[in-house]
Amino acid sequence: MKPLRALLCGAASAALAAAGLTSFVAGQASGATADAAGLGSRWYAAAPYLMPLDNDPPNAPAIMDATGLKAFQLAFVLAPNGGGCSPTWGGTAPVSSDTAVAGVISSIRAKGGDVSVSVGGYGGTKLGQNCSDAATTAAAYQQVITKYGLKAIDFDLEEPEYENTAAIAHEIGAAKILQQNNPGLYVSVTTAGTADGTGWFGKQMLNEAKTQGFVPDNFSIMPFDGGFSGAAAQTSALTNFNSVLQSTFGWNAATAYAHEGFSGMNGRSDSGEYFSQADFQTVLDYATSHNMARFTFWSLNRDRQCTPPDNGGRTSGTCSSVPQGAWDFAKYSVKFAGATPPDSPPPSSPPPSSPGGGTCAAAAWTSGAVYTQGNEVSHNGHTWKAKWWTQNEEPGTTGEWGVWQDEGSC
Repeated sequence: MKPLRALLCGAASAALAAAGLTSFVAGQASGATADAAGLGSRWYAAAPYLMPLDNDPPNAPAIMDATGLKAFQLAFVLAPNGGGCSPTWGGTAPVSSDTAVAGVISSIRAKGGDVSVSVGGYGGTKLGQNCSDAATTAAAYQQVITKYGLKAIDFDLEEPEYENTAAIAHEIGAAKILQQNNPGLYVSVTTAGTADGTGWFGKQMLNEAKTQGFVPDNFSIMPFDGGFSGAAAQTSALTNFNSVLQSTFGWNAATAYAHEGFSGMNGRSDSGEYFSQADFQTVLDYATSHNMARFTFWSLNRDRQCTPPDNGGRTSGTCSSVPQGAWDFAKYSVKFAGATPPDSPPPSSPPPSSPGGGTCAAAAWTSGAVYTQGNEVSHNGHTWKAKWWTQNEEPGTTGEWGVWQDEGSC
């Protein structure tokens, strides 16, 4: 994924504490190696990206409750920042000693969901760059599959790695080895999107796959950060990418679509493009009508409105910069998987009067609503600001160390 996906690596423990997950991790990590839920491939194809350690990670089980989502694409596994051929989260947290991500995975599986893990991404050093060949690269990734009992893995092959022919040969070769050694493993390959489908390096990667005789469950492009203007430009790129797949592998259009995926970016992209809920619906309609193999996006960490609302001024790793309800974009993934998202919660009740006779400007707190960092509510005549993600935690009942900060009477 793009530059925002490289932010905040190394802030894992602080982010987890902010998300209220630290105590859960300690008690649940041992269960992370249990058998995965074994969802159907359509769910793995619909799994949105989630950074479980950085970018203010949201609570995955709460997203499941709010949207009906069952699968998550956890990002990113990289080589160690200091060098070497062992898997780490974000280049800093060794997979071998991890308990934090294992706890997140356990919480998802406890609710009947599952995860795929994404390797690569935009930032950091990739294992294919450091490991000596395809076999050692595959051995490093096998550690991740074994550690977490994975049924799915995603290879996010983009800059700067995909400009390195040896590294791409290692990654494609490793993907083929993993596919052979883990029967039934769902494998996706994600790469950059351009107006003509994918660029020179993306086509080179496809040719490497053809040379090695490797065919994943899908090849997905990311049609954003390349001068795209809404859904029409994205569906045009998907049509052109279908032609690239046909010419590379000798497939007809239907077979190419059956191996083609979309990976979007919700809200404001790194380069200032905007993709709204309506754009996602248009691309979803295109994907389903053409029987495409995957529909995902970057990222769930961004699938919430900025606070205060920032509908256009910046690109953030933790909010979308477009008007939205929490997890609006996740619901399109749920639809692609073939499920019906639950109805959105009802609007908040009218602002209550304060004891002094004034009116609170913030909407009233409701137990069923989801609040994220910076959201303000009114309750018992006071205004309260959320310090992090929360649901069903009543303001004024958790003390100064709780989620709600008292900003005084209305």
